[in-house]
Amino acid sequence: MTKAFVSDLKSNTRTAMIALLNKRLADAIDLKLAIKQAHWNVKGPGFIAIHELFDQVAARVEEHGDTLAERVVQLGGIAAGTTQATAEATSLSPYPTDTTAQNDHVKAVGDRLGAFAKGCREGVDEADTAGDAITADIFTSITRAVDKDHWFVGAHMA
Repeated sequence: MTKAFVSDLKSNTRTAMIALLNKRLADAIDLKLAIKQAHWNVKGPGFIAIHELFDQVAARVEEHGDTLAERVVQLGGIAAGTTQATAEATSLSPYPTDTTAQNDHVKAVGDRLGAFAKGCREGVDEADTAGDAITADIFTSITRAVDKDHWFVGAHMA
């Protein structure tokens, strides 16, 4: 029988990183669902381009969430990814569910992408300060990708 992987990070560092990663996991799950809300309901002259872009961005955000959750487990924690845990822990503003206008969705998705990127950027600094270069690198990679998606979405503002 082989021994399970155990991170060599200090216990207090692991605990802090698990909490941080779970916060961003909640945001990633909330963000993905918000983008899908926009994807399903957007209407306007650029419908197909924005509809497809939202679907692609949602898929990338889902991958980011998976990366965050797997890092939580690697550090010995439990990834809190249920809808109940997400609703309780997300730092994102509630998504407006009564809109269909293209510009309204583009702005709402853009705002949430920006907020998620900001949280991940702060995660880079927190992980670096805590001495967890791997988690800092994960947050750097996610921030880079989300900044790009934020730019893609923002380019559709009329």
